[in-house]
Amino acid sequence: MSEPTPNVSLTAWQFRPDRSRLSDYPTSVPSDYDVPPLERSLKDIGEYQRRLWANGEKSLLLVFHGLDASGKDSLIRTLATYMDPVGFHAWSFGRPSGADARHDFLWRVTPLLPAFGEVVAFNRSHHEAVIAERAWPVRHPDHYHWESRYASLRHFEQHLVQEGTAIIKCWLHLSEEEHRRRLLQRLNKPRKRWKFDPSDIDAWQRRDELLGYAEQAIAATHIPEAPWSIIPGDHKPTARAIVARMVADQLMALAPDYPAEDPQLLENYRDMLE
Repeated sequence: MSEPTPNVSLTAWQFRPDRSRLSDYPTSVPSDYDVPPLERSLKDIGEYQRRLWANGEKSLLLVFHGLDASGKDSLIRTLATYMDPVGFHAWSFGRPSGADARHDFLWRVTPLLPAFGEVVAFNRSHHEAVIAERAWPVRHPDHYHWESRYASLRHFEQHLVQEGTAIIKCWLHLSEEEHRRRLLQRLNKPRKRWKFDPSDIDAWQRRDELLGYAEQAIAATHIPEAPWSIIPGDHKPTARAIVARMVADQLMALAPDYPAEDPQLLENYRDMLE
């Protein structure tokens, strides 16, 4: 198994407050960019996820956001390639309804956070409360106080990190043309058509508005403990390779070794079995 030699650090694609517009970030990587080998990263993820599970002391929360068809589902499937399902879970969040809409906006995600030793991926997340809910409110407009929600999100994630949960937050950044192409694929390809929803068209027509809400949310919730990364998303294999290396590096930092052994105790057990 390879040693921790990250060629894409957790800060390589990190959001910068002095570049607050998503249009300031590329949707594809430069031609001379050395894309990290995906298979190596996935094998590292598998190995170090087991070490995380074995130690049971830290956890990792993966938060993926992006416009419809930005590749969140396929990214999570790829990251799970070698992970032990006992210690990995993935959850998807749409616009709140039913019981979710009748509770505070953090209520629905709290029970699904990773236990110590686990990796959990959120396909959209608690940040929908300051992105999608701005476009499609579920409560009376007077209910919403966005600055207060931003503060709650910052404090929530700071609390999680202080308690032992590392957080990787990624926005999968699509160009307008690639976004349009993928939505057409959903309509034209039978194996993708099941994913199409009329709300995809509504979101497409309100693309600039949604991106504006996302820009504000990212800038307001980008904190040292849980920074945002803006991942070039036009080429799915490259986006997956970038994120996989980030996840592998974080797991290596959280659980570099298996739990320490007591040599004398092991020797005693060997004596019992021989």
